[in-house]
Amino acid sequence: MKTAFKTYIVGGAVRDALLGLPIKDRDHVVVGATPEAMLAAGYKPVGKDFPVFLHPHTHEEYALARTERKTAPGYSGFAVHAAPDVTLEDDLVRRDLTINAIAQGDDGVLVDPYGGQKDIANRIFRHVSNAFTEDPVRILRLARFAARFADFDVAPETNILMRRMVDDGEVDALVAERVWQELARGLMEKRPSRMFAVLRDCGALVRILPELDALWGVPQPVAHHPEIDTGVHVMQVLDYAAACDYALPVRFAALMHDLGKGVTPAQEWPRHHGHEGLGVALVEAVCARLRVPTECRDLAVMTAREHGNLHRALELNATTVVTLFTRCDGFRKPERFGQMLLAAECDARGRVGGGHDFRTKPYPQAAYLLAALAAARGVDAGAIAAQCGDNKQRIPDAVYQARVSAVKASWR
Repeated sequence: MKTAFKTYIVGGAVRDALLGLPIKDRDHVVVGATPEAMLAAGYKPVGKDFPVFLHPHTHEEYALARTERKTAPGYSGFAVHAAPDVTLEDDLVRRDLTINAIAQGDDGVLVDPYGGQKDIANRIFRHVSNAFTEDPVRILRLARFAARFADFDVAPETNILMRRMVDDGEVDALVAERVWQELARGLMEKRPSRMFAVLRDCGALVRILPELDALWGVPQPVAHHPEIDTGVHVMQVLDYAAACDYALPVRFAALMHDLGKGVTPAQEWPRHHGHEGLGVALVEAVCARLRVPTECRDLAVMTAREHGNLHRALELNATTVVTLFTRCDGFRKPERFGQMLLAAECDARGRVGGGHDFRTKPYPQAAYLLAALAAARGVDAGAIAAQCGDNKQRIPDAVYQARVSAVKASWR
């Protein structure tokens, strides 16, 4: 298909190829074309905000080279100009980071007007231009990239720029859905703690997640927490969950589990009596504000409330354990209860500091409770109900007592 316009691969596909990483998706920019020319060449139009087309055979996205002009606060207030006179350099300069502003022509030649290859070699995140300040989502994106490319550092001038954006209130204009989208993606990266380090360093974390930001500087008992600092501990817990390749709900629960320690009385530190209960309202507030999906919210709330009980599982009697299962809806949702145990195990093992490393420490509580839950779920509630005959009021207690007996038997 011979055309008068030129196409280039841009962004992440070029970056990842230079890093020797697998390429998942390829984005293309088209220079010197009009929408009419794209249609005539067989491309299918998609998108409303600016001209984007699908290739007639590969169905990959091709966007016309464009410029953008800020028209309102936040990340949605832009006027887009796409025309044949927009150059490749014009298009690339509006991109977020130099490492994402490299293009590759059909001949394989790289076009790198802003030093992206050098920054890849030096492992640097650097903004392309002051256009970075026009979109606060870029702070979240950079933080997410830091979680993915853990050996990259933020250029000092870029961090200064992000701090100015925070001070100017740009981060406050972000909508909840977009914040959650970026945070969720960052949580699923290799080193999610790096995302929060970048957000803290530029001052954005206290605006986005003040409940989490409050944990840094809060001490814990050194005998149980050699890392001492609660913020450091939560990041170690999160990275342990990532190293285990756990699902998003488990990682989010790991992130949220100790929020209560940020509001315990300072005069009682480093002890945090009752922090589990205090954390529940904080987790619920975060989830409501960011519109966190139900699956993630419910597991995080339950983990914040129960992780202390799970750690003490070997000390609990059968009656207390069955009550725990009931309170957590473990009989109907055993998989979620298992996920909570994974998050609790991450909490127990995310403790490294002062020459101590808990990452390989046994956590028998998980197997202990799972065996007890399996035994309790094995009770035939229907048969017990039948034995109660017309005395329906006896059924709940009879089932409960049968489950207690089953748990006791499983421990023999």
